Amino acid sequence: MQSDFVVSGYVTNRPNGLSTVLKWGKISVFTLIALSVILGLWGHSRWAWDTHTRVQALEATTQQTKVRPARYDEGELATLPPVVRRYFSQVLNANQPIVRRLYLEQTGTFNRSFQVGQWEPFTARQRVSTNRPGFVWDASMTMSPGITVRVVDAYVAGVGSLQPSIFGLFDLQGSHGTEDIARGELIRFFAEGVWYPTALLPSQGVQWTPVNDQTAQAALTDGPLTVRLQFTFNVQGLVERISSAERSALVDGVMVPTPWEVRLFNYQSQSGMLVPQDAEVAWLPATGRVPYWRGKIEKFDYDMPR
Repeated sequence: MQSDFVVSGYVTNRPNGLSTVLKWGKISVFTLIALSVILGLWGHSRWAWDTHTRVQALEATTQQTKVRPARYDEGELATLPPVVRRYFSQVLNANQPIVRRLYLEQTGTFNRSFQVGQWEPFTARQRVSTNRPGFVWDASMTMSPGITVRVVDAYVAGVGSLQPSIFGLFDLQGSHGTEDIARGELIRFFAEGVWYPTALLPSQGVQWTPVNDQTAQAALTDGPLTVRLQFTFNVQGLVERISSAERSALVDGVMVPTPWEVRLFNYQSQSGMLVPQDAEVAWLPATGRVPYWRGKIEKFDYDMPR
């Protein structure tokens, strides 16, 4: 009699193993995506706040410094070496306003190895103040396999710092507050003066001495630090190479004094000044030249008196 109530072909409902695996696979994928988004937003927020704090500190040091001449006066070139006078006459217009601040956007590649070429793409934004030397460089580098490394390089109120971080969340070994890093960052600011050439004028605190017909040495003092660079000029009178024997490279966590150079290319007119658009930066150890930065300035935004 019981058989009268049995439906032909009925099979007991049992969990399907494949469906369960797919279900939990989807849950795991969505969870990972959600975590990635949350971590990404958290990292971006943390890094943006840190960078904003540094830029605010940079602005504060600018406001506290003494006022300098607002415009370039050709009369201040009278005692400079001839090759330096020619440079300023090439890159500045008469009565050129003095650059007070600068915003830059850069693209390029960065070599993260001191031994072999491991070039990775980067984009960067940079704020510069010239009244008291200072800058904040905020870069993003994409490394294999899809890892984003944020790097801030800065010189603010006489203090240098270099801090890399994975996704803006996990800080890697950096350097902050030492004399070595402060000297290195002030040298960087000084060399990048070719992007804001009014900062290289004697009225802005730079002292020039001749080396030979194509080279001159320049010195800049900020607080207790004085740094010196050699500027080499091409036949057109433009800076083609800048070098220093005073900078230190970070090698395996140790600062090692290493000769350093910048090569400059592709001069273009920007806000009445002639400045290089492209550059390559390299260390010069005894084992041979090691380029580590190749970049292009995509945007210049100058703050100058009107």
